[in-house]
Amino acid sequence: MVEIPKEYKDGFKIFLGQKIDLLKHPLIPRVETEYWADKAIKEIKKRENIYCLDLFSGSGCIGSAVLKNTKAFCDFGEIEKDFLEQIKINVELLGIDSSRYNIFETDIFSGINKKYDYILANPPYVAERRMNDVGVDVMAFEPKIALFSGGDGMDIIKVFLNEAKNYLKENGIIFLEFDPQQEKEIGNILKRNNYSHFEFFCDQFGLVRFARIVL
Repeated sequence: MVEIPKEYKDGFKIFLGQKIDLLKHPLIPRVETEYWADKAIKEIKKRENIYCLDLFSGSGCIGSAVLKNTKAFCDFGEIEKDFLEQIKINVELLGIDSSRYNIFETDIFSGINKKYDYILANPPYVAERRMNDVGVDVMAFEPKIALFSGGDGMDIIKVFLNEAKNYLKENGIIFLEFDPQQEKEIGNILKRNNYSHFEFFCDQFGLVRFARIVL
């Protein structure tokens, strides 16, 4: 019998020092995500009048951490209605002023009509062909919509990177999490889209896990 993950049993996960409620069973925040989100927050903290978008938001852990640790504004974009409720629960539990954020339903960028200084994105990126490599507890309990994205895991990332430049301010920045095996293809997409600069970085386990991309 597969056991329900401890985080769902407990009802929360600590993410960058903040208690993130998991009542609606969004994707459990990962330590790899925490690692790059911390780097993004340290960068955002140095700037003023910054507007961020936490896209594919799930629990809202990334945007909530931005709001708690900086003076930035942050919108949350998510496709699942239950997770929109989850984000609302979390920002309210954390006592964040409602004037500093918006929460809205979006399929990637659908319905978004503004531009941001930062887009912080943890999209679904697990290749469906690697489904057998995913832990049985993950497959049994975590939302597949937050995990899988086509045979190679790139379906949503491709659309995201092709469109994201239309939602960034001048010199806007993207932090993007992905599977280490996707580095080369992501680099090719970024070159085709004429992003001015991008770098790939390893997570705390030495695996290439995220990119910092400049418009």
